[in-house]
Amino acid sequence: MALAIFLFTYVFIAGARLPFIKLDRPGGALLGAVLMVVLGVVTPAEVFNHSENPARHAIDADTIVLLLGMMLLAAYMSQAAFFRTAGAWAVRRARTPRLLLLAVTFISAALSAFLVNDTVCLMLTPLVLATVEDARLPPVPYLLAVCMGSNSGSVATFTGNPQNMLIQGASGISYASFAAYMALPALLSTVIVAGALVFIFRKELTSTRFEPHPPPPPVDRGLLALTLTVMAGVVVAFFAGLPMSWSALAGAALVMALSRREPREALERVDWVLLLFFASLFVVVYGVNKDGWAEDIRLLFAPLMTGPSWRETLGFAGLTLVASNIFSNVPFVMLARSWVPALQNVELGWHVLALGSTLAGNLTLVGSVANLIVFEAAREKVDMSFLRYLRVGVPVTLISFVVGLAVLLLEHALF
Repeated sequence: MALAIFLFTYVFIAGARLPFIKLDRPGGALLGAVLMVVLGVVTPAEVFNHSENPARHAIDADTIVLLLGMMLLAAYMSQAAFFRTAGAWAVRRARTPRLLLLAVTFISAALSAFLVNDTVCLMLTPLVLATVEDARLPPVPYLLAVCMGSNSGSVATFTGNPQNMLIQGASGISYASFAAYMALPALLSTVIVAGALVFIFRKELTSTRFEPHPPPPPVDRGLLALTLTVMAGVVVAFFAGLPMSWSALAGAALVMALSRREPREALERVDWVLLLFFASLFVVVYGVNKDGWAEDIRLLFAPLMTGPSWRETLGFAGLTLVASNIFSNVPFVMLARSWVPALQNVELGWHVLALGSTLAGNLTLVGSVANLIVFEAAREKVDMSFLRYLRVGVPVTLISFVVGLAVLLLEHALF
C-alpha cells in the first residue's frame, strides 16, 4: 500500500497531469500524506511526532524550522533592498554582456551558498529581467545564469538548498566540516557553469559595451545593517556548532523584533506552500521507509554499488545524478538518506549525495525547484522548452559533476 501511494504521489511530484484530477506538486504531496494516514500506513501520532520513540517521528521538524528561519531572514533582506542593491552594483561594474553574465552567475551562486537557493532565485529573477530588458540583451542566458549559478553555489553549505538541510539533519556532520569539503566543488562548479554559458551563448553575447540605466533602489540602511549583522551572527552560530534550526529562527525573530516594521509583510513572503510540500513529503517517504520499501529499493540498486569503496562511491554518485532527475532531488534525498549509513565511507557518501542531488538540478528544466521558479516568473517573456534547456543542461551538469566528484574524492584521499 505504501509503495502504491508513493508512486501515485510521484506522478504529481514529477509534474505530470492526470485528466480526472488537477493537482500540482504540493497538492499531490499533501494528498499522498493524507492517504498514508487514512489507509493506516502512518499513524497520526507519528505525523505529529508524538511518539516516544524519535525513530517513529515522520516529520523532520528541524529541517522545517531551519527553512522557515532562512526564508524569514531572506524576506527582511529583500525588504531592505539588499538583492536590488547587489544587482545594481553588478550592472554598474559589468558594462559588457559577457561580464554581466559572469556577474549574475557568481552573485547568484554566492548568495545561494548561505541563503536558500529557491529564495535567491525568487528575488533575483525580476531584477535580472528588468536589467536585460533595459540593456536590450537576450534574457535566456541570464535566466540560466540565475538558476544554474544558484544550484552550483548552493552545494557549498547546509543552508544552500533544502536537500542539503535534509542531509544535515540525518548526517550529524557539523556545518564547518561540511563547508570545508564542499566549498571547492561548489566554486569549481560555478566556474564551469559561467564558462559554459559564455561559450554556448558567445554569438549572442558580444563584447560591445552597453549603458544600462537601472533606477537606484531605495535602500533602508538601518534595516539592511540589522539584517546583515544578524545574518553574519547566524552564520557564526552555524560554524560554532549551535543548533542550526533554532539559530536561524532566533536570528529571524531578532530582526522581526528590532526592525520597527509590521512582521506581516515578511511573513507573507515566506513560501508556506513549500513548507507544506516538505512536511507532506516527509510523511509519504516515512511511510515507504516504515513498510520496508526504501530498503528494497536500495537492494535493487545494490549491484551498482558493490566492490571496493571507489566503485561503490561512483555507483552511488551515478545513481544520485540520475534518480534525482527521475524522482526530483528532494524526494530522492529523503529516500536515499537511509541508505548512506550502509556505505563503506559514510561521510563521503553524504558529500556525494549532496553534490549529486544538487548539481542534478542543472540537468533538466524540472530537475530543480529553482529552475521552475526562474522560468515560471519569466514565462511572459521567455518560452523555455524542456529540450531547449536540456541542450545547455547536459554539458554543464556532466562536466561540473565529474569535476566536483573528482575534487571530493581527492579531498577525502588527502584529508
